[in-house]
Amino acid sequence: MDEKKILAACDHTLLLQGATWEEIKGICDDAIRYQTASICIPPCYVAQAKDYVGDRMQICTVIGFPNGNMTTESKVFETKDALEKGADEIDMVINIGRLKAGEYDYVLGEIRAIRKACEGHILKVIIETCLLTDAEKIKMCELVTASGADYIKTSTGFSTGGATFEDVKLFAAHVGPNVKIKAAGGISSLEDAEHFLELGASRLGTSRIVKIIKAREA
Repeated sequence: MDEKKILAACDHTLLLQGATWEEIKGICDDAIRYQTASICIPPCYVAQAKDYVGDRMQICTVIGFPNGNMTTESKVFETKDALEKGADEIDMVINIGRLKAGEYDYVLGEIRAIRKACEGHILKVIIETCLLTDAEKIKMCELVTASGADYIKTSTGFSTGGATFEDVKLFAAHVGPNVKIKAAGGISSLEDAEHFLELGASRLGTSRIVKIIKAREA
Protein backbone atom coordinates (compact mmCIF):
# COMPACT_ATOMS: atom_id res chain seq x y z
CA MET A 1 0.00 0.00 0.00
CA ASP A 2 1.22 3.49 -0.85
CA GLU A 3 2.56 5.25 2.25
CA LYS A 4 0.62 8.37 1.31
CA LYS A 5 -2.60 6.38 1.58
CA ILE A 6 -1.62 5.20 5.06
CA LEU A 7 -0.73 8.74 6.14
CA ALA A 8 -4.01 10.04 4.71
CA ALA A 9 -5.85 7.68 7.08
CA CYS A 10 -3.93 8.75 10.20
CA ASP A 11 -5.25 11.01 12.92
CA HIS A 12 -1.81 12.25 14.02
CA THR A 13 -2.21 12.15 17.79
CA LEU A 14 -0.77 13.71 20.93
CA LEU A 15 -2.96 13.36 24.02
CA LEU A 16 -0.41 12.89 26.80
CA GLN A 17 -1.17 14.73 30.01
CA GLY A 18 2.09 16.69 29.88
CA ALA A 19 1.81 17.79 26.26
CA THR A 20 2.90 21.42 25.80
CA TRP A 21 1.86 23.87 23.10
CA GLU A 22 5.29 23.59 21.49
CA GLU A 23 4.78 19.82 21.18
CA ILE A 24 1.26 20.30 19.81
CA LYS A 25 2.63 22.82 17.33
CA GLY A 26 5.11 20.17 16.18
CA ILE A 27 2.25 17.73 15.67
CA CYS A 28 0.48 20.35 13.56
CA ASP A 29 3.57 20.96 11.43
CA ASP A 30 4.15 17.25 10.83
CA ALA A 31 0.49 16.60 10.02
CA ILE A 32 0.50 19.34 7.41
CA ARG A 33 3.83 18.20 5.98
CA TYR A 34 2.76 14.55 5.66
CA GLN A 35 -0.92 15.26 4.88
CA THR A 36 -2.55 13.17 7.57
CA ALA A 37 -6.33 13.02 7.96
CA SER A 38 -6.26 15.21 11.06
CA ILE A 39 -4.46 16.09 14.25
CA CYS A 40 -5.99 14.65 17.42
CA ILE A 41 -5.18 16.88 20.39
CA PRO A 42 -6.45 17.81 23.88
CA PRO A 43 -9.38 20.25 24.03
CA CYS A 44 -7.32 22.94 25.76
CA TYR A 45 -5.22 23.40 22.61
CA VAL A 46 -7.99 23.42 20.01
CA ALA A 47 -8.32 27.21 19.76
CA GLN A 48 -4.55 27.71 19.49
CA ALA A 49 -4.25 24.95 16.94
CA LYS A 50 -7.09 26.39 14.86
CA ASP A 51 -5.40 29.78 14.82
CA TYR A 52 -2.15 28.10 13.83
CA VAL A 53 -3.31 25.70 11.11
CA GLY A 54 -6.33 27.57 9.77
CA ASP A 55 -7.81 25.51 6.94
CA ARG A 56 -4.62 23.55 6.30
CA MET A 57 -5.51 20.63 8.61
CA GLN A 58 -8.57 19.11 10.28
CA ILE A 59 -8.59 19.33 14.07
CA CYS A 60 -9.92 16.41 16.10
CA THR A 61 -10.33 16.50 19.87
CA VAL A 62 -11.53 14.16 22.60
CA ILE A 63 -14.61 14.29 24.82
CA GLY A 64 -15.09 12.51 28.17
CA PHE A 65 -11.49 11.42 27.87
CA PRO A 66 -10.13 8.96 28.84
CA ASN A 67 -12.53 7.31 31.31
CA GLY A 68 -15.92 8.19 29.85
CA ASN A 69 -17.78 8.28 33.17
CA MET A 70 -18.69 11.97 33.20
CA THR A 71 -22.31 13.07 32.95
CA THR A 72 -23.92 13.29 29.55
CA GLU A 73 -24.49 17.00 30.14
CA SER A 74 -20.79 17.61 30.73
CA LYS A 75 -19.87 15.70 27.57
CA VAL A 76 -22.37 17.71 25.54
CA PHE A 77 -20.91 20.94 26.94
CA GLU A 78 -17.37 19.77 26.12
CA THR A 79 -18.49 19.00 22.59
CA LYS A 80 -20.12 22.35 21.97
CA ASP A 81 -17.17 24.19 23.51
CA ALA A 82 -14.66 22.31 21.35
CA LEU A 83 -16.61 23.02 18.18
CA GLU A 84 -16.95 26.71 19.03
CA LYS A 85 -13.17 26.84 19.46
CA GLY A 86 -12.56 25.33 16.02
CA ALA A 87 -12.64 21.53 16.28
CA ASP A 88 -13.68 19.72 13.10
CA GLU A 89 -14.03 16.19 14.52
CA ILE A 90 -15.05 14.77 17.90
CA ASP A 91 -13.85 11.49 19.47
CA MET A 92 -16.03 10.69 22.51
CA VAL A 93 -15.61 7.97 25.13
CA ILE A 94 -18.71 5.97 26.07
CA ASN A 95 -19.79 5.37 29.65
CA ILE A 96 -18.28 1.90 30.03
CA GLY A 97 -19.85 1.22 33.43
CA ARG A 98 -23.33 1.91 32.09
CA LEU A 99 -22.66 -0.46 29.19
CA LYS A 100 -21.48 -3.20 31.51
CA ALA A 101 -24.59 -2.75 33.64
CA GLY A 102 -26.73 -3.36 30.56
CA GLU A 103 -28.02 0.23 30.47
CA TYR A 104 -28.08 0.31 26.70
CA ASP A 105 -30.69 3.07 26.42
CA TYR A 106 -28.42 5.33 28.49
CA VAL A 107 -25.39 4.61 26.31
CA LEU A 108 -27.36 5.11 23.09
CA GLY A 109 -29.01 8.26 24.40
CA GLU A 110 -25.68 9.77 25.34
CA ILE A 111 -24.15 9.11 21.92
CA ARG A 112 -27.23 10.59 20.26
CA ALA A 113 -27.03 13.69 22.46
CA ILE A 114 -23.43 14.26 21.42
CA ARG A 115 -24.31 13.48 17.80
CA LYS A 116 -26.94 16.23 17.99
CA ALA A 117 -24.44 18.65 19.56
CA CYS A 118 -21.93 18.09 16.76
CA GLU A 119 -24.29 17.89 13.79
CA GLY A 120 -22.36 18.56 10.62
CA HIS A 121 -19.10 17.35 12.15
CA ILE A 122 -17.58 13.88 12.27
CA LEU A 123 -18.29 11.93 15.48
CA LYS A 124 -16.19 8.91 16.49
CA VAL A 125 -17.28 6.73 19.42
CA ILE A 126 -14.50 5.21 21.53
CA ILE A 127 -15.64 1.99 23.21
CA GLU A 128 -12.35 0.87 24.88
CA THR A 129 -12.30 -2.68 23.56
CA CYS A 130 -9.68 -3.92 26.04
CA LEU A 131 -12.26 -3.56 28.84
CA LEU A 132 -15.13 -5.28 26.99
CA THR A 133 -16.24 -8.81 26.20
CA ASP A 134 -16.89 -9.77 22.59
CA ALA A 135 -20.63 -9.66 23.32
CA GLU A 136 -20.27 -6.09 24.63
CA LYS A 137 -18.24 -5.08 21.57
CA ILE A 138 -20.94 -6.48 19.28
CA LYS A 139 -23.61 -4.63 21.29
CA MET A 140 -21.64 -1.41 20.84
CA CYS A 141 -21.50 -2.02 17.10
CA GLU A 142 -25.30 -2.14 17.17
CA LEU A 143 -25.62 0.98 19.35
CA VAL A 144 -23.15 3.06 17.34
CA THR A 145 -24.95 2.03 14.16
CA ALA A 146 -28.28 3.10 15.67
CA SER A 147 -26.88 6.37 17.03
CA GLY A 148 -26.01 8.01 13.72
CA ALA A 149 -22.34 8.42 14.68
CA ASP A 150 -19.79 8.25 11.88
CA TYR A 151 -17.16 5.95 13.39
CA ILE A 152 -16.66 3.29 16.03
CA LYS A 153 -13.19 3.54 17.56
CA THR A 154 -11.33 0.82 19.41
CA SER A 155 -9.41 2.56 22.17
CA THR A 156 -8.22 5.64 24.01
CA GLY A 157 -4.66 4.37 24.23
CA PHE A 158 -4.80 5.12 27.96
CA SER A 159 -6.19 1.81 29.28
CA THR A 160 -4.83 -1.74 29.40
CA GLY A 161 -4.60 -2.28 25.64
CA GLY A 162 -5.05 -0.76 22.21
CA ALA A 163 -6.29 -1.78 18.80
CA THR A 164 -6.12 -5.43 17.73
CA PHE A 165 -6.68 -7.03 14.35
CA GLU A 166 -9.34 -9.25 15.90
CA ASP A 167 -11.38 -6.29 17.13
CA VAL A 168 -11.29 -4.54 13.77
CA LYS A 169 -12.46 -7.79 12.12
CA LEU A 170 -15.27 -7.99 14.68
CA PHE A 171 -16.32 -4.41 14.02
CA ALA A 172 -16.29 -4.95 10.27
CA ALA A 173 -18.60 -7.93 10.66
CA HIS A 174 -21.14 -6.16 12.91
CA VAL A 175 -21.38 -2.43 12.19
CA GLY A 176 -23.92 -1.06 9.77
CA PRO A 177 -22.98 0.39 6.38
CA ASN A 178 -23.21 3.93 7.81
CA VAL A 179 -20.41 3.33 10.34
CA LYS A 180 -16.69 3.47 9.64
CA ILE A 181 -13.93 2.05 11.83
CA LYS A 182 -11.03 3.77 13.60
CA ALA A 183 -8.25 1.64 15.07
CA ALA A 184 -6.26 3.43 17.77
CA GLY A 185 -3.70 2.62 20.41
CA GLY A 186 -0.41 0.82 19.98
CA ILE A 187 -0.14 0.96 16.17
CA SER A 188 3.62 0.82 15.92
CA SER A 189 4.60 -0.10 12.35
CA LEU A 190 3.70 0.64 8.76
CA GLU A 191 2.96 -3.05 8.27
CA ASP A 192 0.43 -3.08 11.11
CA ALA A 193 -1.12 0.17 9.90
CA GLU A 194 -1.56 -1.29 6.44
CA HIS A 195 -3.12 -4.46 7.82
CA PHE A 196 -5.64 -2.51 9.91
CA LEU A 197 -6.71 -0.68 6.78
CA GLU A 198 -6.96 -3.93 4.82
CA LEU A 199 -9.20 -5.37 7.56
CA GLY A 200 -11.65 -2.51 7.24
CA ALA A 201 -10.40 0.46 9.27
CA SER A 202 -10.73 3.86 7.59
CA ARG A 203 -8.85 5.84 10.23
CA LEU A 204 -5.85 5.12 12.44
CA GLY A 205 -5.20 6.92 15.71
CA THR A 206 -1.43 7.01 16.01
CA SER A 207 1.62 9.21 16.44
CA ARG A 208 4.17 6.60 15.45
CA ILE A 209 3.53 6.32 11.71
CA VAL A 210 4.58 9.91 11.03
CA LYS A 211 7.54 9.46 13.38
CA ILE A 212 8.68 6.33 11.51
CA ILE A 213 8.57 8.05 8.13
CA LYS A 214 10.12 11.23 9.49
CA ALA A 215 13.01 9.31 11.11
CA ARG A 216 13.68 7.43 7.90
CA GLU A 217 14.02 10.70 6.03
CA ALA A 218 16.44 12.20 8.56
